[in-house]
Amino acid sequence: MKIGIAGVGGIGSNVALNLVRSGVMQLKLVDFDRVESGNLNRQFYFADQIGLFKVEALKINLSRINPKVDLEAQVQCIDRQNCAELFSDCDLLVEGFDRQVDKKMFIETFAGKKAVVSACGIAGSDLAGICSRRMGNSWIVGDFTTDCDQAPLFSHKVTTVANYMSEFILRQPGVLHD
Repeated sequence: MKIGIAGVGGIGSNVALNLVRSGVMQLKLVDFDRVESGNLNRQFYFADQIGLFKVEALKINLSRINPKVDLEAQVQCIDRQNCAELFSDCDLLVEGFDRQVDKKMFIETFAGKKAVVSACGIAGSDLAGICSRRMGNSWIVGDFTTDCDQAPLFSHKVTTVANYMSEFILRQPGVLHD
């Protein structure tokens, strides 16, 4: 099973890390952004990777965990015009965008077509409110209230949400048996 990850920042990079360490063998990573020093507190990157495209740095990091994993890395801005085509070859999708408008576009693009695992409310430091909700063929994880514009991002909360998302993915039939 091929899993597509749209946006490889705090959520996407940590979900990818969890999946590769759990034995997932095929990922497609798509993002246009570069690693910045401000990412290092919660994303799976290192100081010597600042300036690299995130998908290229993540491919290096994940390959160090398992050199046999099939990783496709595309430096691409995902939008309404290219979203469906970019992920047409993926069986399950992870949404890792920062902006609400991008999250909405991604979920709407694949509604009723492909399973999407998404995050909503990953900012702040309180873990107590983290839960999951199902919306059609999508699962959304987070506290559903604390937006990045309202509170800082902390590693322990971002990775906890990513861990919940990873658990859902790993429970899907076929994820670990291809």
